[in-house]
Amino acid sequence: MPRRVRDYRGLTEMSRLRLLHAVQRRPGRLLKDLAADAGIHINTAREHMRVLEDEGLVASAPVETGRRGRPPVVFSPVVDAESSAEAGRRVKDAVARGELLRRVQPDLRGSLAAETLHQLDTLFEHLDDVGLEPEIDQDALAVGLRPCRYEPLIEEERPVVCAVHAKLVRDQLQQIDGPLELRRLHPYVGPERCEIVLGVAGESARSVRDGGVDADADDGELAARADAAMREWERKSSRVLLNGPEGAREA
Repeated sequence: MPRRVRDYRGLTEMSRLRLLHAVQRRPGRLLKDLAADAGIHINTAREHMRVLEDEGLVASAPVETGRRGRPPVVFSPVVDAESSAEAGRRVKDAVARGELLRRVQPDLRGSLAAETLHQLDTLFEHLDDVGLEPEIDQDALAVGLRPCRYEPLIEEERPVVCAVHAKLVRDQLQQIDGPLELRRLHPYVGPERCEIVLGVAGESARSVRDGGVDADADDGELAARADAAMREWERKSSRVLLNGPEGAREA
């Protein structure tokens, strides 16, 4: 399968994650307001927003004021791929690569409709480019993510990191016509592993894993669940070290 030569640089710095988080929470804001929300200088914010826009993660639009001079610009997340040439390119390329792979390996098509597979193609390439090494279970409509390259940032910035990626998954699914939607998030189901559960609109989710948080959970809920899951994993890991695998099962 042809490999991509470009990936997302926009999600490799915490300042950009904070800016994207600010855009996601309140779309249609001016640069100065986003910079203040993210706690960075406006000139630094301008450069970061350029990178995010170049990568199809945000879109800018002028606001008509009726006054002379250059109109102010506001920023919003890219939900419709038609609003961003780069987002549109990524979707088109992801679908083409997915179809090529399925022609080479027809058994990968499974029983899913073409539009559903195209949504999975787009989501897979987004998560792969971010560095989360997605493992898609087409039957369960679930995606395992490992390892989390943002783990060094998680402890203090967990609400931002989890919220940004949850919303990006939802936005990626909306950038191409299809029935899939994000249902639930399961942080830390294993060492450095999370899982997202998808569903077909109007149908029950196929994955029945307990716990997790709903896709529309707010930042506080995401952070609380992620913290609790991580603590539980650490507790079980400590028990394994002290008592071996049997001790972990007893816990």
